[in-house]
Amino acid sequence: MKKNKMKLVVLVLAFLSGIGVFYSCGGSDSPVDPPIEEEEIEEEEEFPIDENKTFIHPGLLHSQEDLNRIKEKVAANEAPWIDGWNKLIANSHASLNYNPNPTAKLIRGGNSREEPEADNYSRAMNDVAAAYQLAIRWKISGETAYADKAVQILNAWASTCKEITGNSNKALGAGIYGYQFANAAEILRDYDGWTAADFLAYKKWMLDVFYPVSKEFLETHWNTCITHYWANWDLCNLANLMAIGVLTDDASIYNEAIAYLVDDNDAKGNGQIKKTVYYIHSDGLGQLQESGRDQGHALLCVGFLGEICEMAWTQGDDLYGFDDNRVLKGAEYAARYNFNLGSVYFEPYNNCDNVNHSVISDVGRGGSRPIWEVIYNHYVKRKNLAAPNVEIAARLHRPEGGGGDYGPNSGGFDSLGFGTLLFSLD
Repeated sequence: MKKNKMKLVVLVLAFLSGIGVFYSCGGSDSPVDPPIEEEEIEEEEEFPIDENKTFIHPGLLHSQEDLNRIKEKVAANEAPWIDGWNKLIANSHASLNYNPNPTAKLIRGGNSREEPEADNYSRAMNDVAAAYQLAIRWKISGETAYADKAVQILNAWASTCKEITGNSNKALGAGIYGYQFANAAEILRDYDGWTAADFLAYKKWMLDVFYPVSKEFLETHWNTCITHYWANWDLCNLANLMAIGVLTDDASIYNEAIAYLVDDNDAKGNGQIKKTVYYIHSDGLGQLQESGRDQGHALLCVGFLGEICEMAWTQGDDLYGFDDNRVLKGAEYAARYNFNLGSVYFEPYNNCDNVNHSVISDVGRGGSRPIWEVIYNHYVKRKNLAAPNVEIAARLHRPEGGGGDYGPNSGGFDSLGFGTLLFSLD
């Protein structure tokens, strides 16, 4: 059901009293928006959602076509793929010596009223990083020992872990590790060494343990006002729904996430793409909802958006192009401020808790995350669009690593990574 396109003629005055003031990190020489002339604005078409969608497999961050291409590039010793491959095999998580460490109760937000026991989510973040890296190593090398090790990790978790607990942060435990566990399994689903019974039990585990927490969070936001939680909270849980939907061939779960991402309904949280990329400035760059908070979390939003868009792209849904490439505008904004060291406009932000941001935050500016290759290669290589700031960020981070390459803390495991190997295109 697409809305009929209709053209609206809009006359916008350049400056109205109290409206149109912008800020940048540049101080007194901050750029000023030029007057907007009379123009024609075309109403956006409704994003198509297929209620009877069927899925290709493997089909989350990587299709079989992608994996075949990567395998050929590595075998031919071609850069930059070989550089990314060498980064992967040097990671201790991609080793046959890795041993899983599952827990019956995955805790994020422990030592709290809701969960008196201590956090243990580092066990999940390390183990799922290992399962993913080993699965990739199998697909590219063809050595089944790596698939066997990855399956060992996944089966250990599915047979051991019964619940996710903690305070409000348990939503992060479900969202981040859920979409990662689903991606690792999706790569391995065609491995004949993973028995049908074990794979079925694994899918049930994802549906019973991870999906309900993410669904409840997205529906209730733990009974807070709707913009209380930052965009990254919504995004990781939406990524989890998408990934579980594909893994289990459940179109209704997948579409829950797609509908949320493209919705304009103010009753939805900051994971809507138009709320995550909060404001489009006159220079075409898109301010992120977390830009006034700190740059570590703003970059985390870029990472989640790239992975969400790539998973959707693999299944034939173009979230990358949604709302005139809004994700690219947000990525360009973050890349310009963090890595091109340029001034950016800043639109004041206020949420439902009256948390006010009047300037962009420089906390965590220039932080390293393996998030740029997927966005760069889609927009520049696939779509032949300009992304000068993203290109700088991607070049600075090559070759991208993954979990274990960016320190021992959770931020170093938020993205699955290895984009130079996995997303580079000719």
